[in-house]
Amino acid sequence: MAEDLVIVKGDKKEQYESVIPQVKALVSYEKDLVANLANTVAALKEQFGWFWVGFYVVKDGELVLGPFQGPVACTRIQKGKGVCGTSWQEARTLVVPDVDAFSGHIACSSLSKSEIVVPVIRNGEVVAVLDVDSEEYNQFDTTDQQYLEEAVASIPWL
Repeated sequence: MAEDLVIVKGDKKEQYESVIPQVKALVSYEKDLVANLANTVAALKEQFGWFWVGFYVVKDGELVLGPFQGPVACTRIQKGKGVCGTSWQEARTLVVPDVDAFSGHIACSSLSKSEIVVPVIRNGEVVAVLDVDSEEYNQFDTTDQQYLEEAVASIPWL
């Protein structure tokens, strides 16, 4: 089945209010987790044009690279390491305006300047994180946090 994504211009809130319902529709009837993660990152990358968007999934006690859009990435991240590992450990969203100022940042790419990491929590446990990187400093804020948390909450997790 072919899907079309409607890309809108406007401020950040208007863009999210357009793309989040589309993400929810994409994942609402699909049962395959990889397909849902892939379509979620593709929709976000297309709408916002961020440098890197992807999921890391908890497997065997570490975060393992899942579906993503952007340049090649780190494949495994330990709990408590870097922004992704810290978000996993603390089970909370982290907004990092300058990745170089984040102690222990894992530089998968020197082009990344700011980052937001949103944990995917199911039954009280972090099962994955959504990682978004930008080539611009101070790219992410509470608006991104609100809508990205809503997006990951909508993904069926089997």
